[in-house]
Amino acid sequence: MVDFHTTEVIENLAAEIGKVVYIDVAKWHLYLTDAKLHTVVAQQVYPLLVENDLNEDNVTRLLSNIPVKIGGGKREVPLGDLLPLQCQVDLMDLLEEFQRQL
Repeated sequence: MVDFHTTEVIENLAAEIGKVVYIDVAKWHLYLTDAKLHTVVAQQVYPLLVENDLNEDNVTRLLSNIPVKIGGGKREVPLGDLLPLQCQVDLMDLLEEFQRQL
């Protein structure tokens, strides 16, 4: 069972992720908030933060397991394939800082 505090922490984490991380398609930047993916990422990465399992490999694996439907759902692409390298670096920095504040 998720308590109110955990829900609030995940919502705060999702908001931060949504402002920093974006999908890059043909040099267009679609922030995860606009793509409605920020909460999914936060929910999946939160256990890594509280279990002290945060590392680049785990985050990369997690991003690779989040499917993003494109073309009206005709195809799915792993979220990790849509994020530029700099966004992945920024995400790791954000997560490390967030973990320090927990």
